[in-house]
Amino acid sequence: MPETITINGRSIDRGEKVLTKLVISKLPSGTIIEIPVYVFRSVHDGPVVLLMAGMHGDEVNGIEIIRRMLGKKMLYPLKGTIIAVPILNIYGFLNFSRDVPDGKDVNRSFPGSKDGSLASRVAYRFMKEVMPYIDYGIDFHTGGASRSNYPQIRCVLDHPKNVELSQAFGAPFILDASFRTGSLRKEAWKQGKSILVYESGESLRFDEVGICTGIEGTCRLLHHLGMMAGAPAAAQEPVVCRKDVWVRAKNAGLFRSIVKSGEYVKKNQALGTITDPYGEMEVKIAASSAGYIIGLNNMPVVNQGDALVHIAF
Repeated sequence: MPETITINGRSIDRGEKVLTKLVISKLPSGTIIEIPVYVFRSVHDGPVVLLMAGMHGDEVNGIEIIRRMLGKKMLYPLKGTIIAVPILNIYGFLNFSRDVPDGKDVNRSFPGSKDGSLASRVAYRFMKEVMPYIDYGIDFHTGGASRSNYPQIRCVLDHPKNVELSQAFGAPFILDASFRTGSLRKEAWKQGKSILVYESGESLRFDEVGICTGIEGTCRLLHHLGMMAGAPAAAQEPVVCRKDVWVRAKNAGLFRSIVKSGEYVKKNQALGTITDPYGEMEVKIAASSAGYIIGLNNMPVVNQGDALVHIAF
């Protein structure tokens, strides 16, 4: 852990607790867009851990996880440093949107460019100001487009440190997830840093179970790293899944699910039905593989090819 961390031109020494705000740009109205960054430093040497939410502005569960931990003063480490960014994509948050105003995804824009698109500039500023100090991190997400995710950690399981950290977090499921081009997780890995993605709930909705699971998991990970005195035990041993598949709609119509997230299903087990709005057609939806349901589409009206049920095994 460095003696001094410099973010946004502000030098932060051991033992300090600082809020600094990264100025990104201005709205057309002239309103300044700033990203709040909270830094909590112990006097004792230890790792630097990132807690970040709001990469997609409509994914509010992670924002609430960090907000509660800030409000309850849970982020004062016994050793090392915690850097908390409750909302990275302020634009998306203000517009109830996954993306920034030009339609680009910040999490497909890393490492970014200071002269590039708006999403690229957000990514660049984060990589320049914050990423150099990070050892490990949790990037909080939810499902999108009316799809809810059961609490899960996503990471590349070929890396032993990821396995260690994901097991310490103790979410119900750990999913082996390959890197995506332009993602924070991939760029962090290029620099030798481990970032876990925590997924739970759906966009624009609070999911209390997912929020509480995320807080408890974060506490367990910080406790594992010696940065927190204690943490609640995990409710169950995490189920590790190496593969996953989406069951998609073969017909357009009204989708009715008869299963719940988190449950185990057998191959060819009934998952629900798709009917037309007039009672003239009904198609049964069956599991293409045995496994655990880790994601579910909550939108009744579906088009052909829409993702309905996410199964991991």
